[in-house]
Amino acid sequence: MVHLRRKIISLASVINQQQQNVRWSSSLKVKDENSVPHVSPKRDSFKYADLSVRFANPHELRPKPATNQLSFGKHFTDHMLKIHYYEALGGWQAPEIMPFENIVLHPAAKVLHYAVELFEGMKAYRGVDGKIRLFRPELNMERMNNSAVRSGLPVFRGDELIKCLTRLINIDQEWVPHSTSSSLYVRPTYIGIEPTLGVGVTDSALLYAILTPVGSYFANSGHNGVSLLADPKYIRAWPGGCGNSKLGSNYGPTIQVQQEAADKGLHQVLWLYGEDHQLTEVGTMNIFMVYINDDGKKELITPPLNGLILPGVVRNSLLAISREWNQYDVSERTITMAEVIQLLSENRVLEMFGAGTACVVSPISYIQFIDQGLHIPTLEQPEPIHEMLKKHLLDIQYGVIPDHPWSLTVQ
Repeated sequence: MVHLRRKIISLASVINQQQQNVRWSSSLKVKDENSVPHVSPKRDSFKYADLSVRFANPHELRPKPATNQLSFGKHFTDHMLKIHYYEALGGWQAPEIMPFENIVLHPAAKVLHYAVELFEGMKAYRGVDGKIRLFRPELNMERMNNSAVRSGLPVFRGDELIKCLTRLINIDQEWVPHSTSSSLYVRPTYIGIEPTLGVGVTDSALLYAILTPVGSYFANSGHNGVSLLADPKYIRAWPGGCGNSKLGSNYGPTIQVQQEAADKGLHQVLWLYGEDHQLTEVGTMNIFMVYINDDGKKELITPPLNGLILPGVVRNSLLAISREWNQYDVSERTITMAEVIQLLSENRVLEMFGAGTACVVSPISYIQFIDQGLHIPTLEQPEPIHEMLKKHLLDIQYGVIPDHPWSLTVQ
């Protein structure tokens, strides 16, 4: 017993202390051309074939909330996925699905001191045909790997994580709401856990995923649209920063500004950048505007992927749907508050809305910009584009449009 304990202590010491300064690239191609170098594993990825499953005992099962009582991210399912990375043990370890449990971290873990952390937001939908579907999960994997590169964390094969997530969802499938107004939110999270102080690449990490059934993200906005605070003194992202990566460190500093908006009776924050007050994101959403352009045609515009905003999966999808429809012009370009105000004065703004996985499509009805209150006529349009887009998107996600190439069936 003493001999075994010594071996365990010795192994823990190796895991905690060994650090290798090796450059590498993954077999999974990532699109970020400004990738930072990070440590090299001897295994390029974990593999679904190595997955082990330990089911929750009856006494560990959690009560399921009623669909009409769901709030965002308050209830969690019975199981979770964990995948460890240890440089000293050859890199990625075998994936494990286990009963939902707390995570134990060393007080010096890099995630706690240097925010070596990232996450993704996905959803599983129970379709009108009873099948459970994921929506374009490969885009989440691509973005997650890009975020990992930016954080100095090892990348992995996205298709292997998708398989692991699919198995997790299949095990907890009864948690997927039987409703087309609710879904199961999937939160893959990736953290640096090396117990060593010092800013640098971590030699140990944990990738895990938890599931939570969710209803509407903006439960209190009702049918009045979302109201926004646009204050130029607050900036969410800047050129050369990490605004285009889904890092927890992007969101923590926004909470105080969100609270300021709430204190003013507003729902969210419209993030601006630069002396010309460029629109970037709204809360945690990408932003769109529909207006009458100089040629007298309807045009859908959204800010470009210039490093200031997150490349949203829903953003990508709405642009693709719009271009396929070819019913109005579509462009990605800079939008400024001066342009919005000018277009409003000319009655050329028709709609503004936010879009994201959590909120889907949220119409914007009001913006408070410095000392101006701007009424946005989104909800006054007879056939609003945002409603058409939302319906089409939901029809894909809930299987009204069966066998769509953007859908991955879980069962």
